[in-house]
Amino acid sequence: MTHQTFLRGVAVLAIAASSYLVPQRAEAVQVTAFQQAVAENVSVDEDIAAFYRERGFDPIWTGGTQADLDRRTALLEALSMASFHGLPASKYNAEALLSRMAAVRGGHDRGVLEVALTELYLDFARDLQTGVIDNPRRVRSEIVREIPRRETAYYLAGLLSDAPQTFLASLAPQSQEYARLMKVRMRLEHTIAHGGWGALVPSGKYEPGDTGAGVVALRDRLIAMDYLDRTVTARYDRSMIDAVRTFQEDHGLTVDGVAGGSTLDQINTSPQDRLKSVMVAMERERWLNLPDGLGDRHILVNIVDFQARIFDHGKLTFETRSVVGHQDQDRQTPEFSDVMDHMVINPSWYVPRSIIVGEYLPQLRNNPGAVSHLEITDSRGRVVSRNQSFAGYTERSFPFSMRQRPGPRNALGTVKFMFPNKHNIYLHDTPAKSLFSREVRTFSHGCVRLNDPHDFAYALLARQTSDPVGFFQSRLRSGSETRVNLDEPLPTHLIYRTAFTTAKGHTQFRRDVYGRDAAIWNALSAAGVEIGGIQS
Repeated sequence: MTHQTFLRGVAVLAIAASSYLVPQRAEAVQVTAFQQAVAENVSVDEDIAAFYRERGFDPIWTGGTQADLDRRTALLEALSMASFHGLPASKYNAEALLSRMAAVRGGHDRGVLEVALTELYLDFARDLQTGVIDNPRRVRSEIVREIPRRETAYYLAGLLSDAPQTFLASLAPQSQEYARLMKVRMRLEHTIAHGGWGALVPSGKYEPGDTGAGVVALRDRLIAMDYLDRTVTARYDRSMIDAVRTFQEDHGLTVDGVAGGSTLDQINTSPQDRLKSVMVAMERERWLNLPDGLGDRHILVNIVDFQARIFDHGKLTFETRSVVGHQDQDRQTPEFSDVMDHMVINPSWYVPRSIIVGEYLPQLRNNPGAVSHLEITDSRGRVVSRNQSFAGYTERSFPFSMRQRPGPRNALGTVKFMFPNKHNIYLHDTPAKSLFSREVRTFSHGCVRLNDPHDFAYALLARQTSDPVGFFQSRLRSGSETRVNLDEPLPTHLIYRTAFTTAKGHTQFRRDVYGRDAAIWNALSAAGVEIGGIQS
């Protein structure tokens, strides 16, 4: 059944079913049966129960008014669009709902259906607005994002507005990113339905000037993926070089125009796997569907893209490369949002407890003079003499802290940017500049290192001083640890997007370096989300 045919059926059946839903007689026993059925079925949900009590158990779905019919029709139409949002359409089953509506007989049946419709509506509305996965932390412990769930009263009040169809349409994220991801999802499903991108490219290394069957397979794959205009060339010529370079750029690869192992791995990735990435990105976008948006001015750090960006009113105004946490589970950069409110110029590094006992204490047990660039301090911040043995201390019993004073070798470099959080994650400079040239930049203990921290600081300070460079440099030259509060605190979002879009050009894809997308897809699939009509 096509979507258009189904919608016409929805409209017709909704109207036809209404004749069964409207109470045929106003007898007290009929009303009582309806009320009793509603009361019995909402007893497990106090929010829904309170809603119906406040309106004297009047129906919102199964009454005979035009408003009830409008709400039923709006819900059925919205449910028919569930798969377009990458939601588990079978979970809502609009066709079964129509049959159930048509089968209603009597006040008790109508009351049971009334509550069932409300529960189904709330379930769908929450999935559409803030995601199918209620608690992502249960999927992966490093996803510590707080999902912006709305109260039941919000959804019911919106439904009772004059335009339920408009309210339902407003629940999905209204961001340009979500709208573009929906279009990408549709294109990929079309590609899959028409056979995909063709034969895989044989493994190897293809360079400018090469010829042969492998080059032809590479050419055909690039054409199918819309990176190369249709051509009959069998030589790795200039047009193929440019196509490969563009592909590499769009996939976070080293841009050299040579199709080697990493590039071929990405070129040979199936449209089905790309579609999974897109649908996971849509779910993640729903997790970020905040009531007030991401912020007129905000910082966005895409962990797997190894980039930190500043956006002003939806426009990219600054970006720099980043280094993020290592793949080891205890070093991965978590996903969450908070508010950056200050920076520290010439910072000290207060070594996290996990690093002290996991990395430095074993060295100190063998040699009290180890890691001499760090100070050992007591609970009052006083420096502890190293003229003693640390061999008797365990991870639990070691009573000291460690810090590194400001200076050219400081692990945090010359500046750190703070959005205070319980995860002890922040953005900072680093003396290890060579790592920014790597393709995959997973080297930190969890914090985010910036390639251009001074320019990042200037961009933040430009809103509160006419000379951000002079302001910053004067404090840097002092050598003193200096806190600078931001007059305009910035929402800071650490996200994980292996698929994301740009206003123009191809969809961007990145490696799932922590394996989180795979875990999320498995959870979505278990909830009933499908691709290409086949559940994975």
